[in-house]
Amino acid sequence: MRVGILAEKIGMSRYYDGNNVNQAVTLLKVTNCKVVSIQSLGKNGYNSITLSHGNSKKTNKPFKSFLKKNNLIAFSNCNEFRVSSIENYKVGDEINASNFKVGQYVDVSAKSIGKGFAGGMKRHNFAGNRATHGVSISHRSHGSTGQCQDPGKVFKGKKMAGRLGNKKTTTQNLLVLKIDEDNNLLIVKGSVPGHKGSLVKIVDSVKKNQNIAELIGSQTLKNTDTEQTTEISSVENKDDINPNTKNEENQAKDSTVEGKTLSKTVDTTNESVNKNTSSDVNKDNT
Repeated sequence: MRVGILAEKIGMSRYYDGNNVNQAVTLLKVTNCKVVSIQSLGKNGYNSITLSHGNSKKTNKPFKSFLKKNNLIAFSNCNEFRVSSIENYKVGDEINASNFKVGQYVDVSAKSIGKGFAGGMKRHNFAGNRATHGVSISHRSHGSTGQCQDPGKVFKGKKMAGRLGNKKTTTQNLLVLKIDEDNNLLIVKGSVPGHKGSLVKIVDSVKKNQNIAELIGSQTLKNTDTEQTTEISSVENKDDINPNTKNEENQAKDSTVEGKTLSKTVDTTNESVNKNTSSDVNKDNT
C-alpha cells in the first residue's frame, strides 16, 4: 500500500489528450501536504502516515505546542493513510502531485454535495404513485413503510424521505491525464464528488491491478529517449548550421594536398637535374 494525498477540488475543465480528444477533467490542487505524524507497527499496532492540507490562521494552545514540537506550519485539515512501510518517511516531508504518475488510475473520496431534504422519488429513485385515478395529493409519496401489528414498527434503514447528499462518496478508477508539477495540480479524467473548494482524498485504485514502478520506469525511459534525440538533433543542427566551415576545411585540405604534390614534383626535377650533371661530368673525365 502506497501513501495517498490530500487535495482541493478546483473545478472541472476540458483537456485535449495526445490524440486531440476533448476530455472532461477535474483539477485537483495540492497545498501544504506534509507528513505530520507517523504510526508504527510496534507502537500503534499498524503502519500509517498522517498528512496535512491547507493553511490555517486560528490555532489553540495544544495545536501550537504540537506544531512547535514537530517544526510544522499550521494546517487546516489532516488525514491518515495506511501504508505497508514507513521507512522512507519522516515528519516534515512534503508530498506533492508527483506522488502519482500519468496513465495510472486513482480512487477519489470526498463528501458529496448536500441537497437538503428530499423525497423518496429523488432520494431513492422510487416510481411514486399514479398521477390520476384515485390518487389525491400523494402523487410523489413513497407509500407504505411498515407491516402489520407484528412487528408493529418501521425497521431501521428503511428507504424514506430525508437528507440527500453530504455523505462520504468514492469515485473509483479515474485516469490521471496530466500532472502539473510547477503548479502542483493533478488533472483527472471525469467528475469527482464534492463542491468546489472541498477536500478530497486520492489513493491508488483498489480494483485496478497496476504496477506504479513500471509506469515510473517507462516515463524515465521516455525522458532518456527524448534527451538522446535532442542530443542527436543538436549535433545534426551544428553540422547543418555551419556549411561554410566545411567548405573552408575542404579548401584547406585541397591546398595542403596541392602543396605536397608541388613539393614532390620539385624534388623529382631536382633529382633528375643532378643525375644529368653527374653523367656529363663522368663523360668529360673519360
